[in-house]
Amino acid sequence: MAGADPGAHIGELLDRLGREAGPRARETADELVRSVVEFYGEGLARTVRLLRSAPAGSDPLAVLTADELVGDLLILHDLHPDDTMTRVGQALDKVRPYLGSHAGDVEVTGLDPDAAEGPTLRLRLRGSCDGCPSSTQTVRWTIEEAVARSAPEIAHIEVEGVAEAAPAEQPLLQIQPRPPDAAPAASAADPPHWHTLAAPALPAHEHATRVADIEGTALLLVRLPGNLYAYRDRCPGCGADLRTAPLDGEFLSCAACAARFDVRHAGRGDHTHLEPLPLLEEDGTVRVALPELLGAGP
Repeated sequence: MAGADPGAHIGELLDRLGREAGPRARETADELVRSVVEFYGEGLARTVRLLRSAPAGSDPLAVLTADELVGDLLILHDLHPDDTMTRVGQALDKVRPYLGSHAGDVEVTGLDPDAAEGPTLRLRLRGSCDGCPSSTQTVRWTIEEAVARSAPEIAHIEVEGVAEAAPAEQPLLQIQPRPPDAAPAASAADPPHWHTLAAPALPAHEHATRVADIEGTALLLVRLPGNLYAYRDRCPGCGADLRTAPLDGEFLSCAACAARFDVRHAGRGDHTHLEPLPLLEEDGTVRVALPELLGAGP
């Protein structure tokens, strides 16, 4: 349609859809077009604001790619200065401190851009807290979120080596960065909901704890020098909350039953294990994932 009026052509297509598929389809299409226009309008508005407020001499592309929405638009139109693997590497670097708390690390083993499911990233995970299921899930969700935010074109992720002690026949861990909105009943593999904490995070160089409330669920945030950790505010041994639990170095002790948990290593205890939550801390922003099943257990 070179030379044609794009707006007029869109209107013609909408009219044709209304005639051929009916008024309800036309209403849905109208809503879709409005949403796309709003999305691009916000992207253009941010681009203008970012460039106007950028310091003199700064790289315009660096300014634009630092914004998630504008960066996504650049990726969508193949205009982003960093290729997929560069952005994947940056995403994994952001989550490595978190993976370290689970005695793990991750490496890229390949990228198949022509896979049937869409561009497929292959990773190898080492460690993951001696195979603890809750640790494996939080590691999975954290990698999923980081890659989805930095490389949204990745449609599928395969992770091998979920735990060092896992049997050889264990299937690959399948990660879907963009899971369907219509999900079945909640299960341990369901994607979590990520929330940005409204209150400021704990200071970066302190030993401190605080409780945050997300949708009526109490989460315990624990700051150790260099890292922030999130756990369910509940002692797995006695069920008491942990908001008054004393923090002795890197160990949290339940005030009710005196059980001790290693905060830096995914909440390990002698016989029990805290419930760790996926957490991403970047540029002063703290985001925590709230799985569907959180709080469902005893």
